Amino acid sequence: MQLSQWRSSGHFLNVDGQQVFYKTEGTGPVLLLVHGYPTASFDWAKIWPALTSQFRCVTLDMPGFGFSDKSPKKYLIKEQADTISEVIRHLGITSAHVLSHDYGDTVAQEMMARQLEDDLAFRIESLHLLNGGLFPETHRALPIQKLLLSPIGGLLIRFLNKNAIRKSMHNIFGPNTPPSDQDINDFWILISTNNGHQHMHLLLDYMKQRKQYRERWVSALQNANAPLRLTAGMADPISGAHMVARYKQLIPNADVIELDQIGHYPQIESAEAVVNSIASFLGRYAN
Repeated sequence: MQLSQWRSSGHFLNVDGQQVFYKTEGTGPVLLLVHGYPTASFDWAKIWPALTSQFRCVTLDMPGFGFSDKSPKKYLIKEQADTISEVIRHLGITSAHVLSHDYGDTVAQEMMARQLEDDLAFRIESLHLLNGGLFPETHRALPIQKLLLSPIGGLLIRFLNKNAIRKSMHNIFGPNTPPSDQDINDFWILISTNNGHQHMHLLLDYMKQRKQYRERWVSALQNANAPLRLTAGMADPISGAHMVARYKQLIPNADVIELDQIGHYPQIESAEAVVNSIASFLGRYAN
């Protein structure tokens, strides 16, 4: 599916004065897909047809990303969880399986923490994590991310362009599965829509929040009251093999699918393997 088709088949919902892009398709058990940084829900496009043949899939561009409104402000993970809950409530959904990636993993951890407190607007039936910074001690941020998060980030952001995104993405994809030129073009459109490329340094505040709320978000996984699976590209320099090792140390009875030679975006780099992992996992729990 082309990016233009993805957008034209979606919808917008006003959530607290912000226009939030969302998309839903398919029938069956609900599967909520939560994207990562710095891209958007279009990250799921390659696996969307296979998933919508089995599930009622729901995804959205969180505020600050993709086609949703973008403002020059710091975005809080807790606010993103609130937005997702509003979209789910709008759709009349009371329970969902969750698939998340990268930044979306952190949002999913916050939602699981709320579920443990009986404070989530819907029930998470299962949580399937892809590569992400689940533990701040194992997150290896890119040099450009560290610079953008620093006090000079506001100055450096004006030099961000498609070539910088191309270089960063090639560094985090697997050695044999690089992003295509079309992927890079789509990434840049998603990032730069609504002038979002000028606010990317503000979105990076999530790295500070991960440290601030580490105990809450790690314990949410350790004490999760829904089944968990991690499917991870092991060649990811940000959250690959080293993060998986830590996950196995900290998470009881860890269910992990390891994808060799795959980098940070397994749903793009190895779509079939990710679909197979989702199907085998949800085959146990989705009715």
